[in-house]
Amino acid sequence: MVNYVDRETVLCISLAARPSNHGVRFHNWLYAELGLNYLYKAVAPADITAAVAGIRGLAIRGAAVSMPYKQDVIPLLDALDPSAERIGAVNTIVNTDGELVGYNTDYVAVAALLESHGVDPALPVAVRGSGGMANAVVAALADHGMTGTVVARNHETGPALATRYGWDYSAEVPAEAKLLVNVTPLGMFGDREADQAFTDAEITAAEVVFDVVAYPVQTPLIRAAQRLGVPTINGGEVVALQAAEQFALYTGVTPTPEQVEAAEAFANS
Repeated sequence: MVNYVDRETVLCISLAARPSNHGVRFHNWLYAELGLNYLYKAVAPADITAAVAGIRGLAIRGAAVSMPYKQDVIPLLDALDPSAERIGAVNTIVNTDGELVGYNTDYVAVAALLESHGVDPALPVAVRGSGGMANAVVAALADHGMTGTVVARNHETGPALATRYGWDYSAEVPAEAKLLVNVTPLGMFGDREADQAFTDAEITAAEVVFDVVAYPVQTPLIRAAQRLGVPTINGGEVVALQAAEQFALYTGVTPTPEQVEAAEAFANS
């Protein structure tokens, strides 16, 4: 088990306006468990352009990309994986001999969760949010055979996202929505952590509630859905799956489901 740093150590980072310890603990636990001489560090970049240049210049192997940089990094990269190109957002950068390629493992995680939770493609969907992560979520929902409404206050990004996938746009949650998805900072640690993304009435009318917020996992929305007896998919599930995909891209090693579960448990401990 590797538990030291030397000149051969491969560095991976995350770029986020508000870094958390989740990725640090998740990746470093797996590196140690699998005997890989890698180190993962969270970073809050003062300048995203300089930060991406640093990935290339310092031979950093990979970088996770969080809000608000998922679209800002695109013109700074050499190429995009088809997932990121289609969605128009990057959450993972992989550096191979100085060539930076952007991926979107959020899409992979959401698609996998829709399958594993047995979400009925016929359910009408309401997605609250229209940022970079919302692009990945709506793409995965659409590829699952679902249609619905993008609910957003932004009258530019909201309609644009809806149009891209042939969905509707509205500033209000449609009454017929049966899958509610929150892809906004509502409920996230910080200024909005007490905010519930959908009302109790909207939750009661739904069949599934999906909150992409992972910090905390038990958001007001998830707690309300549990209280009202509505099945949930939470952001912790998204984070674990997308992080495992990132891990494989960085190292070439695919952890087992048991190892991912153990790493996620450690990250949340």
